[in-house]
Amino acid sequence: MKEITPQELKDLINSKADFQLIDVREEYEHEEVNINGMLIPMGEILERSAEISKDKQVVIHCRSGKRSATVINALENQHGFSNLYNLKGGILAYIEEIGI
Repeated sequence: MKEITPQELKDLINSKADFQLIDVREEYEHEEVNINGMLIPMGEILERSAEISKDKQVVIHCRSGKRSATVINALENQHGFSNLYNLKGGILAYIEEIGI
């Protein structure tokens, strides 16, 4: 599984790169703190897979990186995605390293 560090994600954001950021946490978690990712909760991801780009880099994150890793495995295995990156350490690592 491909991973991206919090600093690499921050660099993508700052460079205004054309990528998609998806948050697979629950709505209440997203409301508490978010980094402007598109919210698709883990339980909805497979049925909403058409909303995920196959043509550009997609970074998927959760709280710590575990749920997003599970989501990426499912999307790769069931829907043939090959452009997905897991945010290493999730939003917790992003907040710790980059801040909000």
